[in-house]
Amino acid sequence: MPSSPITDEPVVQVRDLQMSYGPRAVLTGVDLDVHRGEVVCLLGPNGAGKTTTIEILEGFRLPSAGTVRVLGGDPATGDDAWRARIGVVLQSWRDHPRWTPRRLLSYLGGYYAPYATPDHPRPYEVDWLLTTVGLTDGADRKIATLSGGQRRRLDVAVGVIGRPELLFLDEPTAGFDPEARRDFHDLVHRLSDLEGTSILLTTHDLGEAERLADRILILNEGRIVADGSPDALARQVAGRAEVRWTCAGEVFVHATDEPVPFVRELLAQHDDISDLEVRRADLEDTYLAMVHRSESTPRSPELVEVTR
Repeated sequence: MPSSPITDEPVVQVRDLQMSYGPRAVLTGVDLDVHRGEVVCLLGPNGAGKTTTIEILEGFRLPSAGTVRVLGGDPATGDDAWRARIGVVLQSWRDHPRWTPRRLLSYLGGYYAPYATPDHPRPYEVDWLLTTVGLTDGADRKIATLSGGQRRRLDVAVGVIGRPELLFLDEPTAGFDPEARRDFHDLVHRLSDLEGTSILLTTHDLGEAERLADRILILNEGRIVADGSPDALARQVAGRAEVRWTCAGEVFVHATDEPVPFVRELLAQHDDISDLEVRRADLEDTYLAMVHRSESTPRSPELVEVTR
């Protein structure tokens, strides 16, 4: 399959998205873009508006205000041909316990076949997809007999059977064991790198976001407060490094903007240094810093946007 790199062509464009439930404002002006072939992760604390944003993009919920374009159309009025171009993997879904994965995927795939084009053949070949999501051994067993991890793999297969151009993943690896999580990450990279699939995912696993995302959006209090690659966001708050060491049985900690000269001087002055460690901000530090920064800003927190 040909490689499809990230392009400047947006598949999702959102401007000034607002959503209120009665008097409670959930989204207060969200702006975001997702480009073709890009993996974008939406992070945020509970209640930040992540699920509402995704549901609006999927066409399941109408916004109070704002402009939303997904694959060139308005999700609120998307027809069957438009819906055939997107895939959705929910946190859970009501399955068909008496069916087998192979039969279910073959059946669902039939809905997508009429919408195939030369540029986007649909659906995926069922045996290939079963192998890709790691369900070959359970392909012909009744779904009711599958383990929780196998059912979650089937959830993913159901979401991508139509060979989507845009894939929404809501907590996709919840309940996965480490091996299943690794296989799923490989699948995400394959879809984005080889198939050119654009992916928008939500997760509470910051390590997963760091491994998967080309770009991370941090949503808090109804708006995007940070936008950038994992490394770029970390550099944004990594101004000071933390140097830890032990000397004469005592533990010391020192924050510095220039850790290399400090460590050199430290080692030159002391010959009994042990347990020396230099630590910079990771994604968890970044996430917490961005969220706390937005919460401490009384009005209209500015978007922190950094380049890759």
